[in-house]
Amino acid sequence: MTTGEAGGSGAPAAVKSAVRTVLLLEHFAARPGLHSLADIQHDLGLPKSSLYMLLRTLVNLGWVETDATGTRYGIGVRALLVGSSYIDGDEVVAAARPTLDRLSDDTTETIHLARRDGTSVVYLATRPSQHYLRPFTRVGRRLPVHSTALGKALLATHSDDEVRALLPRRLEAVTEHTITDREQLVEELALVREQGYAVDREENTLGLRCFGVAVPYRTPARDAVSCSVPVARLTAEHEQRIKAALFEARDRLSVATRRM
Repeated sequence: MTTGEAGGSGAPAAVKSAVRTVLLLEHFAARPGLHSLADIQHDLGLPKSSLYMLLRTLVNLGWVETDATGTRYGIGVRALLVGSSYIDGDEVVAAARPTLDRLSDDTTETIHLARRDGTSVVYLATRPSQHYLRPFTRVGRRLPVHSTALGKALLATHSDDEVRALLPRRLEAVTEHTITDREQLVEELALVREQGYAVDREENTLGLRCFGVAVPYRTPARDAVSCSVPVARLTAEHEQRIKAALFEARDRLSVATRRM
């Protein structure tokens, strides 16, 4: 039996070197900057000699970069090329561009299109605010699903039991306002389903409130759109405009993604 074949289970066995490569690249992606071999080995628990050889191989291939001393390592430029190709080839991102542009014009605030990946949401596209005071944003940013309007809008398209299976009982506190009790979050998701949108009340970033809606081209939904606004600029009238614009954007995206 060759490497990668299963022993009668019907599923292919994991290739150790491939698993380690993915773990290493994801480790770098979550920790920007350069890191020593000792720190990487401590975090991943891989054999030091094997880790060193893997790092040198990835450096030669351009997936990992190193400093002038050759002793510190970080993510390489080829990872950017792969990430960009994912965005460039995604049909939903392409179909959403006119709607995101219009939503940005209608609200004048920061707009995000994101996709759920396990217990996180990942930004696929953004439109910056037209105001000087605006949140930091970038494509590829990963945020907790439970502390964001995007994530809560997506979780609300799942059953309560599915949410409980996905999330632990105690959730990470990103800010002092984050919901950290899973059952409290489940209760809020019922309200999200009723009103059709989710709200992040400074639960992910202090001073920032976000509103999000799921894009229903799949059930459960995997993508959502949000609008973020500093609380200092959020009036009751502006909030109503944002909600109305999000509902219109959801309807336009439903048509644009109908056959996906």
